[in-house]
Amino acid sequence: MSNSDYKIGVVGVGRMGANIARHLNDEGFDVTAVYDVANERAQELASEIGATATGELAKVTALADYIITVVTDDAAMRTIFSDDAEDNLLQGASGKVFINCATLSPQVHVDIEQLAAKHGAESLEGCMASSITQAREGTLYLMCGGKKETFDKARAILDSMSVSLRYIGEAGQAAQVKALVNMVMNINTAGLAEGLGLGAALGLDLAMLQEVFAQTGANSRVLETDGEDMEARDHECYFSSAHASKDSGIALDLANDAGISLPLAQATKAQYDRMIQLGLGDLDKSGVAELTFPGRGPEN
Repeated sequence: MSNSDYKIGVVGVGRMGANIARHLNDEGFDVTAVYDVANERAQELASEIGATATGELAKVTALADYIITVVTDDAAMRTIFSDDAEDNLLQGASGKVFINCATLSPQVHVDIEQLAAKHGAESLEGCMASSITQAREGTLYLMCGGKKETFDKARAILDSMSVSLRYIGEAGQAAQVKALVNMVMNINTAGLAEGLGLGAALGLDLAMLQEVFAQTGANSRVLETDGEDMEARDHECYFSSAHASKDSGIALDLANDAGISLPLAQATKAQYDRMIQLGLGDLDKSGVAELTFPGRGPEN
């Protein structure tokens, strides 16, 4: 099959979903339908890439063979796949393949796979460990879970979306790995904010401090992506503090089920929860520095 033979729908065209759609369109895939609860957003994207913007989930399924979903959370995911809803993606879904890219609780992916199978469809989790730029460029790090034959069927689309593609295992397992990735990333981000915040309070040169961090055991990927932003208070959103809270919560739920105590993850989630309480949840995760640097924060 050539790329143009794949009819693709995208449900949830915020920053990530819209840029996935743009990239697949650039690569010659037939992006036939887009849907978003914010219909204007879907209309604008549809005009840009020549797709149909629809206000009906069932129409996305009707117009596409492969449906990529990038929704906000577990509740939104269960809603679009609900048999009880008058409009849902499972109507006429026989033979369709759903590729679900949002960061969700692992059990949701398991349940969606079972629901899809009941309607003669297939479901695959395609967990993304990358951000907006990578979605646009097709250089995502993708971790997939579900049946291997479904992964193989969607391989051309997944290869186009990613620079590194990994099949993890059965449904739910990729989401478990993604939850751990984001949990550790969030801990590292909060830790970096405290290190730089204390450095600022001590009057140290923060450029020098970051150079030392980079050459020692304090180095991390978030130092590269967030360090300068924390210093400059540039918190343009690539991965929101609200999402950091949500994803750390998913990991903590897994830990609770496993009987494991994760005090660092708990403390990190508390920091991001505080940002939400202060109305800062839409800031990038680097915005956690607003809680640690002297002269910042709600008390200043």
